[in-house]
Parts: sequence; C-alpha cells; structure tokens
Amino acid sequence: MLQEHTFTGTLGKDTVSLSTGKLARLAGGAVVARCGDTVLLATATMSRTPREGIDFFPLSVDFEERLYAAGRIPGSFFRREGRPSEKAILTSRLVDRPLRPLFPKDMRNDVQVIIVALSRGEEQFMDTLAVTAASAALTISDVPFGGPVAAVRIGYVDGELVVNPTISQMEHSSLDLRVAGSADAIIMVEAGANEIPESLMVDAMQLAHQSIQDMIRVQNEMRESVGKPKRDYPSFAPPAGLDERVAALAESRLRELLETTLLKGERLEALSAIEDDVQAALSEEAEAAGWSPRDIHEAFEGVFKAIVRERILEQNLRPDGRDQRTIRPLEAEVHLLPRPHGSGLFTRGETQVLSMATLGMPTDEQTLDNLFPEETKRYIHHYNFPPYSTGETWPMRGPKRREIGHGALAERALLPVLPAKDAFPYTIRVVSEVMSSNGSTSMASVCGSTLSLMDAGVPIKAPVGGIAMGLVSDGERYRVLTDIQGMEDHLGDMDFKVTGTRSGITALQMDIKIKGVTREILSEALEQARLARLQIIDVIEQAISAPRDHLSQYAPKMLSTKIDPSKIGMLIGPGGKNIRAIQEKYGVKIDIEEDGTVFIASTGGDGAQEALAYVDSMMAVPEEGKIYTGKVVRVTDFGAFVEILPGTDGMVHISQLSEQRVQNVSDVVHVGDEVLVMVTGIGSDNKIRLSRRAVLEGWSLDEAKENDRPRRSGGRRSDNGRRSDNHSSRRRR
Repeated sequence: MLQEHTFTGTLGKDTVSLSTGKLARLAGGAVVARCGDTVLLATATMSRTPREGIDFFPLSVDFEERLYAAGRIPGSFFRREGRPSEKAILTSRLVDRPLRPLFPKDMRNDVQVIIVALSRGEEQFMDTLAVTAASAALTISDVPFGGPVAAVRIGYVDGELVVNPTISQMEHSSLDLRVAGSADAIIMVEAGANEIPESLMVDAMQLAHQSIQDMIRVQNEMRESVGKPKRDYPSFAPPAGLDERVAALAESRLRELLETTLLKGERLEALSAIEDDVQAALSEEAEAAGWSPRDIHEAFEGVFKAIVRERILEQNLRPDGRDQRTIRPLEAEVHLLPRPHGSGLFTRGETQVLSMATLGMPTDEQTLDNLFPEETKRYIHHYNFPPYSTGETWPMRGPKRREIGHGALAERALLPVLPAKDAFPYTIRVVSEVMSSNGSTSMASVCGSTLSLMDAGVPIKAPVGGIAMGLVSDGERYRVLTDIQGMEDHLGDMDFKVTGTRSGITALQMDIKIKGVTREILSEALEQARLARLQIIDVIEQAISAPRDHLSQYAPKMLSTKIDPSKIGMLIGPGGKNIRAIQEKYGVKIDIEEDGTVFIASTGGDGAQEALAYVDSMMAVPEEGKIYTGKVVRVTDFGAFVEILPGTDGMVHISQLSEQRVQNVSDVVHVGDEVLVMVTGIGSDNKIRLSRRAVLEGWSLDEAKENDRPRRSGGRRSDNGRRSDNHSSRRRR
C-alpha cells in the first residue's frame, strides 16, 4: 500500500497541506497541495543529461488547466482542453519567476515543473498556491535547488491588509498583491492596485514576507523527512584561468568603449568587434586548453558585466553616461493615425511604442473559458514585440509568453483608471506595437496606451505612467537605477516595473536574479519610481492634457435605454426578425442584456438616435388622453386603423375622423397617411379607441369620452346612421 506523507502549515487564517508519496511517484519530486477545495499536483523532474549547444539554464514551467477541476466539460469541438489560456500562461510565468534565480548558474540539464489543477474551490486562488506547490516538489526532489520559497496574496479590504484573502473578499479589495520569497528575502512581486501609496505597498510586501514563513518551515520539514539526495550534474562554469586571459586582452578596450556615447546598435557592433579580436587572439591557446568559442564568449560577457557593475557601484556612472536617477529623453504624441479610434506614440530613449485604441459594443467583451474567477474582459490590452524592434529576425508565430505577460501587466496598470461600465459601456481594446526596443517596452506600452485612450475620448480617471527600475548590488553596496535600458536589464540584478498616477500605484512587477531584496531597497526603488512617474506624466499631459470630449468619427456612437426584461422577446421578435429589421433600417448594431439594458450604436449619422427613439416607442405603453402622431395602416367602411406606436394599432371610428359628418372613410384618410389622434379608451382586452375629432376640436379626455359614448354603448350614431361594430385595435407582432 502506498504511504502518503502529509505536512500542514498556516497561511493567514487558512490551513495548507502538502502531501507526497501517493501520486506521480516516478517524478523527481511530486507534491499535492491543498487549501480548502483547491487541490494542485506539482511535479519536478530533471533530465539525465545536459542539453547540448546552449548557454542558459533550460527551465520550463507549465500550469495545466483541467476543466474537470470545476466540474465542467470543455466547450470545444473535441471536448478536451486545447492550448493554454492566457491566465494559465500568466500563472506559469508567476511560478517560474521566483524559482529561476535559485538554480545553479552552471547547470544545463533540463528541469521541468508541471502543475495540474485537480480541483478548483469556489473561494481559493490557485496561482499563489501553485508557487508553493512547485517549490515543495523541487525541495523534496533530486533536482539541485536553492529554495524553498512560498507565495501569498495580500488584499486591502475596508482599510485593512488581509493575508490570503478569498475570491469574494478580493471583489472589494483595492490591492491585489502577490509576493514570493525565501526565508530571508522577497524574490518576486506582482501587483495591481487602485492608486495606493508607496508606504502602504511596502507594508503589504513586508506582511507578505512574514506570512510565508510557516510554509517555508513546512517545506524544510518535508526535505528533512522525505527529501531525496540532490543529484550531481555536469558543471558548465567557465574554465579556470579563462576569465583572467580574456580580461587581460579586453578590459582596457571595454573601459574605453564605455567612455563613449553610442546607440544600442553601434555599441553592440563595437562589443562584437572586440570579442572577435579576443577569439582570434586566443585561438591557439584555446585549442591547447580545450576552450570552446562558447566558453570564451561567456568569459567575455562576464568581464564586461563586472566592469559595468563596478562603474555603477563606484562612480554612479551607467553605460550611457547617466547617473542612477536620470531618465532618458522622453517624447509623446497623439492622433498619429486617421482611422483607429485613438493612437499614441511614446518614446523613451531608443525604446518606442505605438499604441492604438479601439472601442466596441458590450458584446465585444472577451469571454474567458478557464478555471480562474474572471469570466469576461471588458478592457483588453495586447502587446506585440516584432523582430524589427531589435534589428533582428525570427519566425512570427503568434504571441510568446513574454508578450502575453507584458500585455497583462499594461492591462492591469490601466484598469483602475477606466470609467465604470454604466458610465461608459464600450468594450475597449488597446494594441501596443513595439517600434524599437532598448529596455522597458512594457512600461512604454503603458504610457502609449494612456495616450491612445485619451486620444480616443475614453474618460479615464487620470493619466498612468510606467517606469522600470533596476538594481546593481555586490552584497554590501547597491544602487537602484531609474529607467534601465536593455544592457542594464541583462547585466543587473533586478527588473522592477512600477506604474501609477500622480496619486498612487496601479501595478507592480518585480523579477530578480539574486536571492532577494530588502525592505530598504524596495522603499528606495518605489520612491525613485514615484519621482520618475511624475516626470513621465508631465510629458504625457503636454501631449494631451485630458481625454478628448468627443469620440472619433469612426468610433461607434452608443446610446442606451432600459426596457422591461419581459419585453426582450418582443424586441427581438421571432427568430430575431424585429431586431434585424431595426438594425438594417437604421444602420445600427443593437446589444441587449439580461436586465433589459439595450445598447444601440452606429458610426456617424443619426441612426443610433433614430433607432433609440423607435425602440423606446416600441416599448412604450399607450396612455389614455395622450395625443400620438400615427400612421394609417388599414381602412374599412366603419373607420380607420392607425398605428400609434411600433406594433400597436388603435381604431378611429368614422364618427371620430372629422369635425364634419363623414360619408366615406376614404374621403378623409388613406393608408399611409399620418394623423394626430387621441387615445380615448383602452379596454380590458387592450383594444384601443382613438379619436381624430378630439384633437381637431381640442377636447379634454372627459369630453372625448362623452362624445364617444354612443359608440361605446353599442348603439347607433344619429349623425351618420352607422353601427359602431365591435372592431377595435390589435397589437401586431
């Protein structure tokens, strides 16, 4: 019988259990994590041999959604799960980021972490639990790993920070902070916020780090009790003595290069030329010592990295000559393109992003079919990173994980400032096209998106700016860098992205390459980011000071009305006949929601206004004593039927057609004529009596009823001798 080992810890007010020994026994490490009704299986396995021909550590993390976890059958044609949803990809990235820095730098064996959702509870989130589960699987496995780590979500509800809040609590939270860390320091931060202050964010991160300590204790206990010995692996560290030889040949030229001001492409060409010379100079020595060109390349990069970091720490001098707080030159433009509903171009140094905003109907919302709480998306942000943006070439086969992640970050940054749906019912899509990249294109896409939304006339609460912060540290000294470029991202220790308005933070994302950062560093980074954000917002507001007070002529003009939900079927008509007819007649698009809200949109012209008036009249209820402009739809020998509202007829008796005696109905009205009539009565069967004579003679309702009495009593009219037959009105469908 299989023996299962279960270990429990606390996270906030919840108990989290980590079990091993029952499932997936052939994996390097396997853990079942449970919190409430949410159950995840995490496995970690390492290949037997290293992957050939690579100069990086090949870690892959996959979060696998299974809809049986929520008791659902997939809606696809094949009735099975297909490609990962965006939420699953974002969760995979969330798990990957705190794990990656904790593996040996010289390892080239493949490590694969797979998290499978076995059960989804109604109130528990899966993403932070997945981080802890993956760490636990690695910790007890034979994979070399410098953990454990754990993760937690922090909310801010009713003025209080809440540890590991439920899904219901998060609906009322102004903060969604996810933090992963080790026993000593914070490693990863991911947050969305409703303009909260920097001090509150630091307090929340500190609380998160304190809250994960018990889950780290549990994992250490698991390792001591059931952990496997760590496996040996072939080291791919640079050969001994190679660094010194490369430094002797290249250091002076590299220092000289860093004294010059060059564009990204020029600097890369200069670096390549120096490396080529080093490779040539070491060719004979390398053959004798067994050094490969890749070994020399890695040693060259190591020497260059050490020089750059030394200059930053000792001289506060960055590769392009800036100090630690200076932002590269900023530019902002709007309305560059005629047909998109809004467009904005944001440039920071050599990084440039063009963003376009499109407005659509409520039914254009994205429907999400996954295991996560969010079911629809009204605001959609897509980020594209084409190869020409870096002067390179590669196959274009759809968005990569990085592009999906950057798009989600920019989307989260702008959500807090968007108008509420009831005030601005449009679905909004922004696409950010990276024109050129030299660091922090995700933050440039936030700025470009702000510009495009304001240009489109979306009444956002305030402009949002974004900045990427970096870090260089040797363990004792450190410098926080504002507005890192690509080289500093590659050679530095932290990529800390911060977005917000003048009032506070709207989103955070932190990735680090060292084993953690302290509260002091986080506080300094957030304060530098705040000052930089204000400078960026100044530039945005110089380009466009406020959202335009009108929409583009090409954007749909949307109006809305509310009808009785019981009449939705009447508006739609059999097989959609009525609504199609309205859309075709007025050139509009109509969306109807379950609560009876009707949205009508048209591009240009008065079609939406005319269609709205028609729908309102179609839903209106006839009122006694009210005068309507109606259309004659049928003529008989005893009177005329007049349509006073769409689909609603009433009858004008021949005696009520004119002030004078009428011999023939056709002497007064014909089919198609428009006439003014008063509603003089509505029967219990909803048949409607009308009078044209009451309008002509200016009668009150009582007078109209008095003069129509013989007809209502069923007798004969003395003025024309015609019997008032029981023909009356009908409601046409």
